[in-house]
Amino acid sequence: MTSRRSFIAGVGAGVLAFPLRTMAQQAPAAAKRVGMLLFNSPQIDPIGPLIQGLKDLGYEDGKTITIDYRFAEGRAERLPQLAAELVALKPDVIFAFGGDVAPHVKKATSTIPVVALVSTDPVQSGLVASLARPGGNITGVTQVYDELSGKVIELLKEAVPGISRVSVLWNPDHADPEFQEIKRAGSTLGVNLTSLEVRRSSDFAAAFETALRERSEGLIIISSRLLLQQRRQIVEFGANNRIVMAGNWSAWAKDGLLLTYGANANDMMRRIVIYMDKVLKGARPADLPMERPTRFELTLNQGTARKLGIAIPPTLIARADEVIE
Repeated sequence: MTSRRSFIAGVGAGVLAFPLRTMAQQAPAAAKRVGMLLFNSPQIDPIGPLIQGLKDLGYEDGKTITIDYRFAEGRAERLPQLAAELVALKPDVIFAFGGDVAPHVKKATSTIPVVALVSTDPVQSGLVASLARPGGNITGVTQVYDELSGKVIELLKEAVPGISRVSVLWNPDHADPEFQEIKRAGSTLGVNLTSLEVRRSSDFAAAFETALRERSEGLIIISSRLLLQQRRQIVEFGANNRIVMAGNWSAWAKDGLLLTYGANANDMMRRIVIYMDKVLKGARPADLPMERPTRFELTLNQGTARKLGIAIPPTLIARADEVIE
């Protein structure tokens, strides 16, 4: 089945193949200026749909807008300085990609409009005063949708009805309600949950030892920057120990998780484009409520299911947005 989710797809060889600040071609003097702060780089961070969306609305770098990129190449300590550099350029709007990126822009400016896409709870993290009334110069989209956070364990239980011991791998420093919602749903379903807290890369070995000691049959992964950086290690651990894994980002299913259930990333990027367009036309972030996702997708990996000897119920397969063979 063809994927309905192309968030990871690049922008197309054309746009991001250029050297990044030579992309500042001679735009008209009246062109709007857009800043983009990224944790990795434009070639790695999946901003393709954003660039294409802007282009579809008539915003093309070097022609109708000028885009200034600053990216940390995976080094978090560089973000404060890069945010300050972007602010010094006085762009009309800054796009901040990530809940660990946006706070640095917030510290660097209280006046330049900022549109952010974050996987954290922006209220809990202090990014905005409330979703309905951000109250400052920042708005955008959050992937957090607490009412559905427990859905992953429900789907895991549906796929493997006999499962009763599940560990949850998560970073407590990543501000979101997912663990508590999963814990609540697990209690309702009669699943014994073990919390595996990781705050740095050195914590994973102990977390895996705990999962084995607790005889975990399943592992739920709550995505955050730290866990994404350790994807290979996590997937290998689950595969080597025949632990059924589930998560909230479809790319994990392609890596080998049995299932994922999460927000449609393309939809969120399209909303980011709309917000940036509104800001460039004069709207104030304080007047634009932060949005939560409205579309969620279920991805199943049949290859993983066969390796684990799991027969996914046909009713669950029928509801999937993507089935990886």
